[in-house]
Amino acid sequence: MPFDITQVLIISGKSIIIYLFIVVAIRLFGKKELAQLSVVDLVFILLISNSVQNAMVGPDTTLWGGMAAATGLFLVNYLFKYLMKRLPGFSRAVQGTELQLIFRGKVNHANLDSSMLTMEELAAAVREHGVETISEVDLAVLEVDGNISVLSKDFKHKTVRRRRAHRALQKQD
Repeated sequence: MPFDITQVLIISGKSIIIYLFIVVAIRLFGKKELAQLSVVDLVFILLISNSVQNAMVGPDTTLWGGMAAATGLFLVNYLFKYLMKRLPGFSRAVQGTELQLIFRGKVNHANLDSSMLTMEELAAAVREHGVETISEVDLAVLEVDGNISVLSKDFKHKTVRRRRAHRALQKQD
């Protein structure tokens, strides 16, 4: 199939629409999707990416079709990042705001519910930061990127969750 600028623009446009749809859907269904991925969340994201592929490129599986889809995605991603940097209101609309989950050992259940986190997931996040129990946490915040920040010991000790390599990668060492 020869290069057709109209087809390239159509594929780019459809890719941008899918991008916008996915951003809105993730925003509506919670920040947890961004950083606190469980196995179910990972499978969901993989299946979403596969399910929207045909909507973006349709029957055009050529190199140009793939490049058109990628170009549209790069452009809209750049535009979003630019607008989020320049317009705080736009950034809040796209990413939301941080949510206080724990203050002085007490869980804010309303924020926990709105973030779609369970008590088990919150307790696990606290332990990942090296704090044994929720009652020892002075402040825990669900950040806009989906990570949970934890402060303890009279707000003086900020724990940093260490990301471990996957088990398969650790065995190679």
